Formats: sequence, C-alpha cells, structure tokens
Amino acid sequence: MGLSCVIVSPDGRVTDCVGRGVSDLYRILTEEPSILRGAFVADKVIGKGAAALMIAGGVRWVHAGVISSPALSLFRSADVLVSYDDEVPNIINRAGTGICPVESLCADCQTAAECVPLIGGFLAGMKSEHRDRP
Repeated sequence: MGLSCVIVSPDGRVTDCVGRGVSDLYRILTEEPSILRGAFVADKVIGKGAAALMIAGGVRWVHAGVISSPALSLFRSADVLVSYDDEVPNIINRAGTGICPVESLCADCQTAAECVPLIGGFLAGMKSEHRDRP
C-alpha cells in the first residue's frame, strides 16, 4: 500500500501515513499531537473529516490532490493555508455509490471541534465491527 499522506513538522520530522481514510490522522491527533502542530500536510484526498482533524491538530498548511468543498471551507474558516489540484463537491465512498461516510458524518458540523468526537466514535465503531467478524 502506498502513502496516503505525508506530514512535515516544523522541526523537519517527516511522518508518513499509510492507513485508509482518516484513521492515521486521528491516531496522530490523539496520541502524538505535537506532530501536527504547525505542520505542513500533503494528502491525496482531503474531505471535511480529515480537514477537521488537521485543524484540531494545529496544521498550518496543506496540499491536496483532491479536496472537497466542505473541507476547503473549513480550512478557510480556520485560517489554514490551502493549495490543491482539484476541488469536488464531496468525497465519494470507495464503492463509488455515494458520499464518503466521514464526509456525511461531519456534514452538519460548523467547526473542527464538532467533527472530532464524531470521527472518534465512527472509528471506534469500525474497529469494533472488524473485531466482531469471524
């Protein structure tokens, strides 16, 4: 599996993300938040959930290959510098059948702080679901 995002901390430390979705960002935010504070993040795809986690962590600048309009709005409201290749109305789920579940989960949130606990609950549910499978 290739890299999904790269985080460069102000001290020059580079952290690679290889997980799918927002799981790596959530883990870093909750376990090693200093990695995000003042950092630059380059990510292939940034939806509103990923944007919220980056904002909550204090990221200063991001570049996305693809960014959703809700993510872009959230970054702009938090004064995070943003560059991107393509803007899309929403991030689509992996099956291509609808909006990404995390993007949907965060749709009505006005701030990053509102999104973070929702994402934590979502990831905990996913972890539990995988653990319960035979």
